[in-house]
Amino acid sequence: MTERHTHPASPEARAELVLGVVGGSGLYEIDGLQAARQVEVETPFGRPSDAYTLGELAREGAPPLRAVFLPRHGRGHVLTPSEINYRANIHGFKQLGVTHLLSVSAVGSLREHIAPGHVVAPDQFIDRSTQRIATFFGNGVVAHVQMGDPVDAQLRARVVAAARAEGATVHDGGTCVVMEGPAFSTRAESELYRSWGASVIGMTALPEAKLAREAEIAYAMLALSTDYDCWHVSEAEVSVADVIAVLQRNVALSRRIIRALALALPARCAELPYPRALAHAIITAPERVPAATRARLDLILGHYL
Repeated sequence: MTERHTHPASPEARAELVLGVVGGSGLYEIDGLQAARQVEVETPFGRPSDAYTLGELAREGAPPLRAVFLPRHGRGHVLTPSEINYRANIHGFKQLGVTHLLSVSAVGSLREHIAPGHVVAPDQFIDRSTQRIATFFGNGVVAHVQMGDPVDAQLRARVVAAARAEGATVHDGGTCVVMEGPAFSTRAESELYRSWGASVIGMTALPEAKLAREAEIAYAMLALSTDYDCWHVSEAEVSVADVIAVLQRNVALSRRIIRALALALPARCAELPYPRALAHAIITAPERVPAATRARLDLILGHYL
């Protein structure tokens, strides 16, 4: 009799909750990580932005939470938003067992009431990027995941609660425009996005959120407002120096929020809402998937083929 082995990406093999954190501008580590070690990861999609930091976050009265951290732009901030290998980053998190991914990102505010220093937990995105590969699929296999609700509602609610518990001014929900960069918006673009009803603008949440959904990882964003973009004519145009000054004030807050989130997360993955995001998304007949593509995507869809 052939023994059945559970694929490492299948829902039944992912009972333990593992928190991933991808840090944006200014956040290059997380606090309280015990037994921390750095791990270099190779993926079928190339090298991630940097080494991952693995460790455990101690929790009083609860089992420690495994956590994985990656600096999105590399240590020393050496990658532009367009140079980031998003597929490798997400695949690396998947290889390391991450089930819930928190994206920490600096954003510009498109609304008067979202002041620099405020925290936003977006629930929608508008994709204005132009140079990025936004899917793991292709090369003989086609899949279309649902993205109507691009952010995991339960994880996002926990992020909002953690931010409020740490005294942040929090905006619950909103739309984040994701632009290509690295230059900031023109004033006409900024006003266009405001007319669409968008709340903030950033450069990195997509294709992260799309790839996380394809990888069946819950995704939420902690957006830290650093400026009013360029629409706010009573303010000086945004400068790197201004952004960095606000970022430095926000880094300590974001670290506290991550810690509070970790303390509130359950130890098991019973609440994970997207363990089967690909179940009805794959269009290609399994027998038509080329062997090389099947091997490359084994971690992503091997439990369906």
